[in-house]
Amino acid sequence: MAKQRWKPGNMLYPVPAVMVTCQRPGEKPNIITVAWAGTVCSDPAMVSISIRKERYSYGIIRDTRAFVINLTTKRLAWAADFCGVRSGRDVDKFAETGLDPCASQTVCCPGIAQSPVNIECCVVDIQSLGSHDLFLAEVKSVSVEETLLDEAGTLQLDHSGLVVYSHGIYHELGRPVGTFGFSVKKRAKNTISANGRSASCKCRRSGSSNLRK
Repeated sequence: MAKQRWKPGNMLYPVPAVMVTCQRPGEKPNIITVAWAGTVCSDPAMVSISIRKERYSYGIIRDTRAFVINLTTKRLAWAADFCGVRSGRDVDKFAETGLDPCASQTVCCPGIAQSPVNIECCVVDIQSLGSHDLFLAEVKSVSVEETLLDEAGTLQLDHSGLVVYSHGIYHELGRPVGTFGFSVKKRAKNTISANGRSASCKCRRSGSSNLRK
């Protein structure tokens, strides 16, 4: 398969399109949409976000050492885009988008009530990388929408309509293609197809038929 060689660039797609909330004491809370966010450690739970120094939220997070990552869904896509192209210096993003702040348990800034998951974070390190600074943070608390929990208390996050960002376009997550570890699970010796016949036997018959052709 032929390929073109391009100059180095950020082509790691798709990425999460999350709304990050922050607030200085006594000031209005702000929202910045971040596509460069990720998990970096599981124990302790740690994440990272990267922000340009000139962004309004940069100084707030640098000074308060706290932020909340709010996952974005299909119905929040418009708000996420708005918060990514407008500056908190000029507008009150909560007021403009109709989003509601919700109190956090461990940090000074609120989360977004309409988001299915709010991840409260405390900054432990800031690394200057060039165009962006990386904020390395420890997760202090997580809040999840109760309607997404099944009877066993398992989070059904795939039912929330999560949105990702890929090369300038927002996408809702679609049809699953597998679950974690499915590549190494043992297959059943004999599976039943929709017509009640053995799927494994059907495959063997098909193979025999092909050999006779």
